[in-house]
Amino acid sequence: MTARGTPRRGLKRRLAAGERLRGALLRLPSETLVEMAGVAGLDYVVIDCEHGPADLTLLQHHLTAAAAHGLDVLVRVGSAEPALALRCLDLGAAGLIHPHVDSREDARRAVAASHYPPWGERGFATYSRAGRFGTVGAAEHVTASRETLVVAMVETRRACDAADAIAGTEGVDAVLVGPADLAADCGFPDPGVVDALISRAHDATHANGRAVMAIVPHLDAARAAERRGAQLVVYNMAHVLMDTLRSLTEPGTTDATGDPD
Repeated sequence: MTARGTPRRGLKRRLAAGERLRGALLRLPSETLVEMAGVAGLDYVVIDCEHGPADLTLLQHHLTAAAAHGLDVLVRVGSAEPALALRCLDLGAAGLIHPHVDSREDARRAVAASHYPPWGERGFATYSRAGRFGTVGAAEHVTASRETLVVAMVETRRACDAADAIAGTEGVDAVLVGPADLAADCGFPDPGVVDALISRAHDATHANGRAVMAIVPHLDAARAAERRGAQLVVYNMAHVLMDTLRSLTEPGTTDATGDPD
């Protein structure tokens, strides 16, 4: 977690320094939730433009709110969407989460969409929000863009089998296993089957010196993921909020007056 008063460094540098970072996955458009994450002391937020609304004007508002609280923002784009990736980075995202990376070639395409030449194929511009509207020089802007964090999502059995090649791809900084898609790809088998595939992918990620990212529903799961070596933990806020709201309907909760029901 970020200590108050500590000079701010980007996620990529903090990971390289061995820090464990916690964030929140937001699928509901809400600048207030972004601000609350910052006030709570989380390190980053993930804005979901794959399953959540991919409205770039809303995304810019979220990025502005995050910047005011010293939060980095990762954006989950759609599968093989370099145009969306470019726009998210131009708006100032600290990094991208690329879903459905099944092979080394998929990983290379994700890296290419995330970086300027010669490391990638992202279209170059300094007049964007990320370039402070043209007030930074080209060389400085390119150097800053190298801090972009690239996360590859592994979501199929095929991808788990290729996890070593994916994690070993130059430019991939972290790997996130998508447990729901993985279970669906495997036909919703016994949980032990999925757990074994996730462990295999995590082992390959660690072996290649990359960070493991894990999505979790609550604090106990976050601690367990960190014990297993996850360096990036992200709370699924839809899960957190629904658990909280549903708990309010349980017998023994209080009504608006504060009296037991």
